[in-house]
Amino acid sequence: MNYLEHLISNKEVFFNFMKKRYPLFQQSNLFFRDMQYAIMSYFELKEKPMNYEKAEVIAHDFIKKLVDSGELLKLDHKTWKVNFEIKEEKQEIEEIDEKGVVNE
Repeated sequence: MNYLEHLISNKEVFFNFMKKRYPLFQQSNLFFRDMQYAIMSYFELKEKPMNYEKAEVIAHDFIKKLVDSGELLKLDHKTWKVNFEIKEEKQEIEEIDEKGVVNE
């Protein structure tokens, strides 16, 4: 699986996933470590776990793509501003119940 390509092609799904765990909305700040840990959690949920170092590389590359497209605005070396509206999706990717069981 190409993690970066998956994030790019499923950007709305990923940001809706991230929004449930972090305060994320248009014009909010996005921190590098939040993105990194969200990527790790997202792929772990999809049963494609990655280690810390791999998530760091993917987060860096994904952020670069989002900056290049104008969807994130760089504030400093570890902070960006969200420059797009995160729309709620009607269909969720997967949810985990209180017992840790994945529901689709």
